[in-house]
Amino acid sequence: MEETKYLYGASGHCKVIIDVLKSNNVNLKAIFDDKPKEAEIVGIPVINASKINDINNGQFIVSIGDNEIRKRIAEKIKMSFFTAIHSTAVVSENSKIEEGTVVMAGAIINFGAVVGKHCIINTGAIVEHDCKIYDYVHISPKAALAGNVTIGSGTHIGIGASIIQGINVGAGVTIGAGCVVINDVPDYAVVVGNPGNIIKYNSLI
Repeated sequence: MEETKYLYGASGHCKVIIDVLKSNNVNLKAIFDDKPKEAEIVGIPVINASKINDINNGQFIVSIGDNEIRKRIAEKIKMSFFTAIHSTAVVSENSKIEEGTVVMAGAIINFGAVVGKHCIINTGAIVEHDCKIYDYVHISPKAALAGNVTIGSGTHIGIGASIIQGINVGAGVTIGAGCVVINDVPDYAVVVGNPGNIIKYNSLI
Protein backbone atom coordinates (compact mmCIF):
# COMPACT_ATOMS: atom_id res chain seq x y z
CA MET A 1 0.00 0.00 0.00
CA GLU A 2 1.37 3.39 -1.00
CA GLU A 3 2.26 5.70 1.87
CA THR A 4 0.43 8.99 2.40
CA LYS A 5 2.23 11.98 0.87
CA TYR A 6 2.85 15.34 2.58
CA LEU A 7 4.72 18.57 1.87
CA TYR A 8 6.44 20.79 4.42
CA GLY A 9 6.40 24.46 3.45
CA ALA A 10 3.45 26.35 1.92
CA SER A 11 5.51 28.67 -0.29
CA GLY A 12 5.45 29.42 -4.01
CA HIS A 13 7.89 26.54 -4.41
CA CYS A 14 5.27 24.31 -2.81
CA LYS A 15 2.76 25.26 -5.51
CA VAL A 16 5.15 24.18 -8.26
CA ILE A 17 5.73 20.85 -6.52
CA ILE A 18 1.97 20.34 -6.36
CA ASP A 19 1.91 20.63 -10.17
CA VAL A 20 4.79 18.14 -10.41
CA LEU A 21 2.84 15.66 -8.34
CA LYS A 22 -0.40 16.24 -10.23
CA SER A 23 1.41 15.48 -13.49
CA ASN A 24 1.85 11.94 -12.12
CA ASN A 25 -1.56 11.72 -10.42
CA VAL A 26 0.01 11.73 -6.96
CA ASN A 27 -2.37 12.97 -4.28
CA LEU A 28 -1.28 14.98 -1.26
CA LYS A 29 -2.90 14.57 2.13
CA ALA A 30 -1.77 17.92 3.56
CA ILE A 31 0.87 20.65 3.62
CA PHE A 32 2.61 21.58 6.85
CA ASP A 33 3.95 25.07 7.52
CA ASP A 34 5.50 26.84 10.52
CA LYS A 35 3.30 29.93 10.03
CA PRO A 36 0.37 29.09 7.74
CA LYS A 37 -0.97 32.12 5.86
CA GLU A 38 -3.88 30.30 4.26
CA ALA A 39 -6.10 27.38 5.18
CA GLU A 40 -5.62 25.51 1.92
CA ILE A 41 -3.85 25.54 -1.44
CA VAL A 42 -5.91 24.23 -4.38
CA GLY A 43 -8.02 22.27 -1.93
CA ILE A 44 -5.10 20.75 -0.01
CA PRO A 45 -5.27 21.67 3.70
CA VAL A 46 -2.40 23.69 5.18
CA ILE A 47 -1.69 22.62 8.77
CA ASN A 48 0.49 24.19 11.43
CA ALA A 49 3.78 22.29 11.66
CA SER A 50 3.24 21.79 15.40
CA LYS A 51 0.74 19.06 14.42
CA ILE A 52 3.31 16.98 12.55
CA ASN A 53 3.78 14.64 15.51
CA ASP A 54 0.15 13.56 15.13
CA ILE A 55 1.15 11.63 12.01
CA ASN A 56 2.00 7.97 12.51
CA ASN A 57 3.39 7.35 9.02
CA GLY A 58 3.79 8.99 5.67
CA GLN A 59 6.36 10.39 3.27
CA PHE A 60 7.48 14.00 2.90
CA ILE A 61 9.07 16.46 0.53
CA VAL A 62 10.39 19.69 2.07
CA SER A 63 8.88 22.25 -0.30
CA ILE A 64 11.19 25.16 0.59
CA GLY A 65 13.50 26.74 -1.96
CA ASP A 66 16.18 28.01 0.45
CA ASN A 67 18.87 25.32 0.74
CA GLU A 68 19.79 25.99 4.38
CA ILE A 69 16.20 26.06 5.61
CA ARG A 70 15.35 22.96 3.58
CA LYS A 71 18.24 21.12 5.21
CA ARG A 72 17.23 22.19 8.71
CA ILE A 73 13.64 21.05 8.22
CA ALA A 74 14.61 17.77 6.56
CA GLU A 75 16.92 16.88 9.43
CA LYS A 76 14.18 17.33 12.02
CA ILE A 77 11.49 15.30 10.22
CA LYS A 78 11.62 11.75 11.53
CA MET A 79 9.75 10.09 8.69
CA SER A 80 10.75 8.99 5.21
CA PHE A 81 10.95 11.14 2.10
CA PHE A 82 9.85 10.62 -1.49
CA THR A 83 11.04 11.93 -4.85
CA ALA A 84 8.91 13.93 -7.30
CA ILE A 85 9.71 14.01 -11.03
CA HIS A 86 7.48 15.91 -13.46
CA SER A 87 6.01 13.78 -16.22
CA THR A 88 7.65 16.02 -18.86
CA ALA A 89 11.16 15.76 -17.39
CA VAL A 90 13.65 13.60 -19.31
CA VAL A 91 15.52 11.39 -16.87
CA SER A 92 17.93 8.66 -17.97
CA GLU A 93 17.24 5.24 -16.55
CA ASN A 94 20.99 5.13 -15.95
CA SER A 95 20.93 8.13 -13.62
CA LYS A 96 20.27 8.16 -9.88
CA ILE A 97 18.06 10.56 -7.93
CA GLU A 98 17.95 10.30 -4.15
CA GLU A 99 15.10 10.89 -1.69
CA GLY A 100 13.48 14.26 -1.14
CA THR A 101 14.60 15.62 -4.52
CA VAL A 102 12.25 17.34 -6.97
CA VAL A 103 12.74 17.46 -10.75
CA MET A 104 10.59 20.13 -12.40
CA ALA A 105 8.91 20.31 -15.80
CA GLY A 106 11.19 20.10 -18.83
CA ALA A 107 14.35 19.33 -16.88
CA ILE A 108 16.87 16.88 -18.35
CA ILE A 109 19.07 14.50 -16.36
CA ASN A 110 21.33 12.42 -18.57
CA PHE A 111 23.22 9.11 -18.40
CA GLY A 112 25.34 8.50 -15.32
CA ALA A 113 24.25 11.64 -13.44
CA VAL A 114 23.80 11.29 -9.67
CA VAL A 115 21.59 13.76 -7.82
CA GLY A 116 21.71 13.73 -4.03
CA LYS A 117 19.06 14.14 -1.35
CA HIS A 118 16.66 17.10 -1.08
CA CYS A 119 17.84 18.79 -4.27
CA ILE A 120 15.85 20.98 -6.64
CA ILE A 121 16.36 20.50 -10.38
CA ASN A 122 14.22 23.39 -11.52
CA THR A 123 12.22 24.05 -14.67
CA GLY A 124 14.17 23.38 -17.86
CA ALA A 125 17.49 22.79 -16.12
CA ILE A 126 20.01 20.48 -17.79
CA VAL A 127 22.23 18.04 -15.90
CA GLU A 128 24.46 16.32 -18.42
CA HIS A 129 26.13 12.91 -18.35
CA ASP A 130 28.15 11.80 -15.33
CA CYS A 131 27.48 14.90 -13.22
CA LYS A 132 27.56 14.52 -9.46
CA ILE A 133 25.25 16.77 -7.43
CA TYR A 134 25.51 16.52 -3.66
CA ASP A 135 22.68 17.04 -1.14
CA TYR A 136 20.61 20.23 -0.73
CA VAL A 137 21.61 21.77 -4.06
CA HIS A 138 19.32 24.03 -6.11
CA ILE A 139 19.84 24.08 -9.89
CA SER A 140 17.68 27.02 -11.01
CA PRO A 141 15.51 27.24 -14.14
CA LYS A 142 17.39 26.98 -17.45
CA ALA A 143 20.76 26.45 -15.75
CA ALA A 144 22.99 23.99 -17.62
CA LEU A 145 25.70 21.67 -16.34
CA ALA A 146 27.92 20.10 -19.00
CA GLY A 147 29.28 16.58 -18.57
CA ASN A 148 31.31 15.49 -15.53
CA VAL A 149 30.48 18.56 -13.43
CA THR A 150 30.47 18.19 -9.63
CA ILE A 151 28.34 20.44 -7.41
CA GLY A 152 28.99 20.47 -3.65
CA SER A 153 26.37 20.30 -0.92
CA GLY A 154 24.16 23.33 -0.34
CA THR A 155 25.20 25.17 -3.49
CA HIS A 156 22.81 27.35 -5.50
CA ILE A 157 23.24 27.59 -9.26
CA GLY A 158 21.40 30.72 -10.49
CA ILE A 159 18.87 30.97 -13.29
CA GLY A 160 20.38 30.58 -16.74
CA ALA A 161 23.91 29.88 -15.45
CA SER A 162 26.22 27.61 -17.47
CA ILE A 163 29.04 25.42 -16.21
CA ILE A 164 31.47 23.90 -18.71
CA GLN A 165 32.52 20.25 -18.67
CA GLY A 166 34.63 18.77 -15.89
CA ILE A 167 34.29 21.70 -13.48
CA ASN A 168 34.22 21.14 -9.71
CA VAL A 169 32.01 23.57 -7.78
CA GLY A 170 32.41 23.47 -4.00
CA ALA A 171 29.93 23.37 -1.13
CA GLY A 172 27.88 26.38 -0.07
CA VAL A 173 28.63 28.21 -3.33
CA THR A 174 26.39 30.79 -5.00
CA ILE A 175 26.59 31.00 -8.80
CA GLY A 176 24.84 34.15 -10.05
CA ALA A 177 22.15 34.33 -12.71
CA GLY A 178 23.54 33.97 -16.22
CA CYS A 179 27.06 33.28 -14.98
CA VAL A 180 29.41 31.24 -17.18
CA VAL A 181 31.71 29.10 -15.04
CA ILE A 182 34.94 28.01 -16.74
CA ASN A 183 37.16 27.36 -13.69
CA ASP A 184 36.81 25.28 -10.53
CA VAL A 185 35.05 27.11 -7.68
CA PRO A 186 36.12 26.78 -4.01
CA ASP A 187 33.71 26.25 -1.12
CA TYR A 188 31.42 29.18 -0.19
CA ALA A 189 32.47 31.39 -3.10
CA VAL A 190 30.03 33.79 -4.77
CA VAL A 191 30.64 33.82 -8.53
CA VAL A 192 29.11 36.18 -11.10
CA GLY A 193 29.71 37.28 -14.68
CA ASN A 194 30.93 35.88 -17.99
CA PRO A 195 33.43 34.44 -17.47
CA GLY A 196 32.62 33.86 -13.82
CA ASN A 197 34.67 35.66 -11.19
CA ILE A 198 34.64 35.31 -7.40
CA ILE A 199 33.37 38.55 -5.82
CA LYS A 200 33.09 37.41 -2.18
CA TYR A 201 32.49 34.41 0.05
CA ASN A 202 29.31 33.27 1.80
CA SER A 203 29.37 33.21 5.59
CA LEU A 204 29.94 29.88 7.29
CA ILE A 205 26.91 28.81 9.35
